[in-house]
Amino acid sequence: MTDLPPQPHKRTRARGTDRNPETRFDAHVREAVDDGWTPDEPALARTEVSVERPRSIIARNTSPDISFDRSINPYRGCEHGCIYCFARPSHGYLGMSPGLDFETKLIARPDAAAVLERQLRARSYRPATIAIGTNTDPYQPIEREWRVMRQVLEVLERFRHPVAIATKGVMIERDADILARMSGQGLARAGISITTLDAELARTMEPRVPSPKRRLQAIERLAKAGVEVRVMVSPVVPGLTDTEIDAILAAARDAGAVAASWIMLRLPFEVAGLFEDWLERHAPNKRDKVLARVREMHGGALYSADWGHRMRGEGLFAELTAKRFEMAVRRLGLKTDLPPLRSDLFAVPLGDADQPSLFD
Repeated sequence: MTDLPPQPHKRTRARGTDRNPETRFDAHVREAVDDGWTPDEPALARTEVSVERPRSIIARNTSPDISFDRSINPYRGCEHGCIYCFARPSHGYLGMSPGLDFETKLIARPDAAAVLERQLRARSYRPATIAIGTNTDPYQPIEREWRVMRQVLEVLERFRHPVAIATKGVMIERDADILARMSGQGLARAGISITTLDAELARTMEPRVPSPKRRLQAIERLAKAGVEVRVMVSPVVPGLTDTEIDAILAAARDAGAVAASWIMLRLPFEVAGLFEDWLERHAPNKRDKVLARVREMHGGALYSADWGHRMRGEGLFAELTAKRFEMAVRRLGLKTDLPPLRSDLFAVPLGDADQPSLFD
């Protein structure tokens, strides 16, 4: 097991981890020491939100592993607290830990919609599907107060710009009005991630995510509203959730999902140690099996970032998982590939949100 340093005295409630390991960028190692002043009742780790004012909101990528070349993240960090989240190490770029900091020290970007509108109005801009939710969840709990995602969608709808959303948050139901209108024009689709149907397992592995049953209900409500929905079985945790692939796909299909995808567990950088610690605490009898399966898929390591490999792994277990998924979607009538969203409808409106044009 990867050693994690002693932790500050913090109580946690419904968090993925209470650890705050250093990042690979830290020049110094911090160690908690009891100096006699520690209170009998340690402080409760609470969610803190700070504000970032970005000059650009569209992030670009050239990865051959994914189907989009641009994305938007309304927030940094994620209160959902999924212990396996591959985005945790990104908090290290901000000088914060991928552990508890990632779940409790969040950053909102309230100017995202205004910045997006400015970028879409640029003469040089060429439309293509924008992915949202690929790093941190746009419908995590703080969206209820900040409404950054809602504002971004309003801009995208006015510009008739294609968008694909990935989320575990059922707050997406709030935006079903916008998404249904856009989906009807071939401009939007939603992906709902379900890792397990076991409510108890989900509660420890994804502590602030709505229950699996509630996410299935979100699929049903979006589908009935006219939104095209994909179920994402991601991540598949070998030795822990892989046996649920068929059941998840069947439940999502019955709820109204028309397509499906999957991703194997990814444990980059500091996530590996955090996940090992979680296994030791919550699934000690399965720890060795899970880690052995993961190493089997990455040449003896817990992770490999190679393109064409990182999303699926390799070897017999990876091949069997892919085959199992393929057979299940075929049996259930789910699609794995959907037509591209439309970019030909993109149009820069004459007015803006504050002063609409009379001619729109």
